[in-house]
Amino acid sequence: MFIDEAEIAVEGGDGGAGKVAFFVNKKGPSGGNGGKGGNLYFVASQNVSDLKKYSKKNIFKAEDGQGGESNRRLGANGKDLYLQVPINTTLTDINNNEEITLSDLNSSVLVCGGGAGGFGNDSFKTATDRTPKRATPGQKGQVRRLKLILKLIADYGLIGLPNAGKSSLLNELTNAKARIASYPFTTLEPNLGVINGKILTDIPGLIEGASMGKGLGIKFLKHIEKVTLLLHCISVESENIEKDYQTVVEEIAKYNKNILTKKTIILLTKVDLVSQEVVKEKMKILEKLQSKIIPVSIYDRKTLKFLKEQLVK
Repeated sequence: MFIDEAEIAVEGGDGGAGKVAFFVNKKGPSGGNGGKGGNLYFVASQNVSDLKKYSKKNIFKAEDGQGGESNRRLGANGKDLYLQVPINTTLTDINNNEEITLSDLNSSVLVCGGGAGGFGNDSFKTATDRTPKRATPGQKGQVRRLKLILKLIADYGLIGLPNAGKSSLLNELTNAKARIASYPFTTLEPNLGVINGKILTDIPGLIEGASMGKGLGIKFLKHIEKVTLLLHCISVESENIEKDYQTVVEEIAKYNKNILTKKTIILLTKVDLVSQEVVKEKMKILEKLQSKIIPVSIYDRKTLKFLKEQLVK
């Protein structure tokens, strides 16, 4: 199952406590300081593709520092913790809404600092107090609660109602192997493929009322917020292709109107199922939408070739 959102608690390691101790064979304090707690970082990695790891566990903490020891020995510092997330993951602090996006490979960010180690009694020795008997505990590491949101990196986004042919097109245009079937909501999560070095993704079908949670809702629309080109698939079999178009557009607008400012090509799909006269009739209806319209069929190599050429342009 593809997981693109998660809420987790993250903590830096606690500092180790200072030590109260004295030299055995001579006077004077010997308690050492505690070690610093480890820091917690997030790193953008190509080794992970979603946030599944963070749905199974929701608390992550760096290693605590070790306590100081006698003979003025310092406690070991806690190990830093590096949490890997996919490229283009946004981290949002739930308490103050501060956010950062890890958009570059191997980029990292310090999220929680480790706590400082405590002082041993050797640190409190003064001219007037040669045998101090006090030490301090280590400081607590920083604690934050985060919301993680992954937005897939894609150049082209396939949108449209269920059974508009999005996944079939993705499979034919790229090396993807998205599941396809002749019933709605076959696709339950976004799929990715590569065409001419560009990333193409299909977004699970929207339906009227998606913004109110119907169907699969609008949970996957975040993945087309950064695409440069929308490919709006409309089946030639539709009895009301203009209504199909408006349904998808209206649901997207309720989520984020800025998406609709992106360049869009309308793909009239499954044209092998009807006559050329019907195709021309449907295209004429769509012309009023003032977008480029391309008829396409996964069984017609010429239409697929033409579409690929247009994407290159």
